[in-house]
Amino acid sequence: MSESIFTPGADVVMSRGSGTVLDVRATPAGKFVIGVEDADGEVTYFTEKALRLAQG
Repeated sequence: MSESIFTPGADVVMSRGSGTVLDVRATPAGKFVIGVEDADGEVTYFTEKALRLAQG
């Protein structure tokens, strides 16, 4: 993973708004995906490149 550390409970910014990290999983291919819950309760999985940690 990159310098950013995505851990459960971290607030993140994504292209559609912001959300909270629920989990981080490794795929069979060895990549990591991050599960993020948005304000509507929808959970979507992203690669770390699609997210950034919220400031503050």
